[in-house]
Amino acid sequence: MRAVVQRVSRAAVTVGDRTVGEIGPGLLVLVAVATPDTSREARILADKLCGLRIFGDDAGRMNRSVADIAGSVLVVSQFTLLADARKGRRPSFSAAAPPEIAEPLISEFSAMLAANGVTVAGGEFGAMMEVSLVNDGPVTLVLDVADGKVR
Repeated sequence: MRAVVQRVSRAAVTVGDRTVGEIGPGLLVLVAVATPDTSREARILADKLCGLRIFGDDAGRMNRSVADIAGSVLVVSQFTLLADARKGRRPSFSAAAPPEIAEPLISEFSAMLAANGVTVAGGEFGAMMEVSLVNDGPVTLVLDVADGKVR
């Protein structure tokens, strides 16, 4: 799994004229499922995100997690994070899991976040979405989960 994690003041996802997910302070997580990914990778990523200390404490140091600040997480599936643009001009997305594998794993990942006590909102799998956000900091991280480790 690959995730782009942004610390936000607020974020929302709309599909057409409907807002399908919206949060206040917390994390916007754009996440892609790769073909070999399983519940194990989803669990590792969820645990990492819930404990990731990227929010400021009283001294302004990044010592607090999204759980510590009672923040929320907006999860948006984005298979294009796995693009391979090494050859030619058209990216290949062959590393991305097919929808029948990716969609349930994204749902499971969101449920794992919620089980850790974090409020979770989401986008709409497979839809053309508009994501709006106010990046706080800005703080943006790219996390890859492979072989049981987060890079």
